[in-house]
Amino acid sequence: MKVFIETERLVIRQYKESDLADFIRMNQDEHVMEFFLRKMTVEESTAAYHRMQDKIEEQGYAFFAVEEKSSGSFIGFVGLLDITFDVDFAPGVEIGWRMLPEFWGKGYATEAAKACLRFAKETLGLSKVYSFTTTQNIRSSNVMQKIGMRYVKNFNHPLVPDDHPLLVHVLYEINM
Repeated sequence: MKVFIETERLVIRQYKESDLADFIRMNQDEHVMEFFLRKMTVEESTAAYHRMQDKIEEQGYAFFAVEEKSSGSFIGFVGLLDITFDVDFAPGVEIGWRMLPEFWGKGYATEAAKACLRFAKETLGLSKVYSFTTTQNIRSSNVMQKIGMRYVKNFNHPLVPDDHPLLVHVLYEINM
């Protein structure tokens, strides 16, 4: 298991086979996926899990597994992905996170994201990172603010149908 980042309470690392069941459960949880178009199927989650493993091996980053040190439990993911859809801030790199609900409210997303931003700057040499979410996702917007990102604008996400309530997203950025 390759560890990429360690914080006081977390290990941010490559995925282990034992993470897969919780990864699937997270992507099927109605609260976790509230601000996505839909929950992911077992097959979609399994494919995403393997894609993340491959991206980490190939390019040194993706959405990494996050483990709680005190319990050794997989609690979700945090990390960096290349922005590949058609928006005026691409090409670029986004920071994102997703946590199992039993680990919400502990500051883990903020702690992991701050560590990932340091990794983006110090290891990857990035000078700017973006983050975005639907305007309704106040929890994620709050994390963006807590990690020092600044609001840029609202935009219509090109992968969300025009008539969908999740169409409008907020864009945040941080210069490092």
